[in-house]
Amino acid sequence: QVQLVESGGGLVQPGGSLRLSCAASGSIFRIGAMGWYRQAPGKQRELVAAITSGGTRNYADSVKGRFTISRDNAKNTVYLQMNSLKPEDTAVYYCNAWERGRHYSTPPDYWGQGTQVTVSS
Repeated sequence: QVQLVESGGGLVQPGGSLRLSCAASGSIFRIGAMGWYRQAPGKQRELVAAITSGGTRNYADSVKGRFTISRDNAKNTVYLQMNSLKPEDTAVYYCNAWERGRHYSTPPDYWGQGTQVTVSS
């Protein structure tokens, strides 16, 4: 099994920045792609960003140019740098991982517990 633990959420003003981190542990050799989903109140979960083991990145249109996903394989950690935050970015953000060979367009195999991001003045 794989465990994912997020950190870095919080309250930020519009236009501000936050960086989320997610540390993976357990059977990390099983992990291929990693990413971040989010869920806002009353909305469906959406894939915000994903990064393959080779470093290919994918972003939701709503965050392109503002969010950057990266990973440090030596530390088994994935990051989400969020800049120019908007109130509509308010959501619970979940770290995800897919088993090797599975594409990030499929449902994730592993989920973190989630971290709240609130963008408000």
